[in-house]
Amino acid sequence: MIYRTIGKRCIDVIISITLFIILSPLFIFITIALFCVNRGKPFFLQPRPGKNEKIFTIIKFKTMTDRKDKNGHLLPDAERLTPIGNLIRRTSLDEIPQLLNVIKGDMSLIGPRPLLTAYLPLYNAHQKRRHEVRPGITGWAQINGRNAISWERKFDFDVWYVEHLNAGLDIKIIVLTTKKIWFREGISSATSATMEVFTGTSYNQQ
Repeated sequence: MIYRTIGKRCIDVIISITLFIILSPLFIFITIALFCVNRGKPFFLQPRPGKNEKIFTIIKFKTMTDRKDKNGHLLPDAERLTPIGNLIRRTSLDEIPQLLNVIKGDMSLIGPRPLLTAYLPLYNAHQKRRHEVRPGITGWAQINGRNAISWERKFDFDVWYVEHLNAGLDIKIIVLTTKKIWFREGISSATSATMEVFTGTSYNQQ
């Protein structure tokens, strides 16, 4: 399909460059604010697996501090999430820097979210299929629950997207993502400020 092989990437580049130019004043303002709050560290950088599990460095606004307990371990997410960081997360503004990842070709606007590299050996054969396409800033799982659904359900949505990827579906996801952001739905899981750690699936779905 032309859209899947060429069209999607062309649209990603055009829209991402346009959005980054439009949002550049906001990008600069948030960068300065987080630079002050996070002691000179406005960005969160971390290796993530992309298409075909190729590792790249994701860039997001840093919404949590690096506060640690007396043993040198990071405090729980809820205790490290700053007031401005919470606002940025709830409005999804922390995703703005990822437009640079899209422009570079590491990511797409729409696709399964790029997760931790530590999860790679934990996926079963079905779940690994989420890496057949570029990861996205938003995706089918994000408009169907985001952090408020189980990992298994989220991966099922990711693979469904891989199997049904088309222009119409991407447009639908963009529209519904806008709605999710506006009503701030599914930002956190039921038991965590962000999302619990994935520890593997109890069943071995092929």
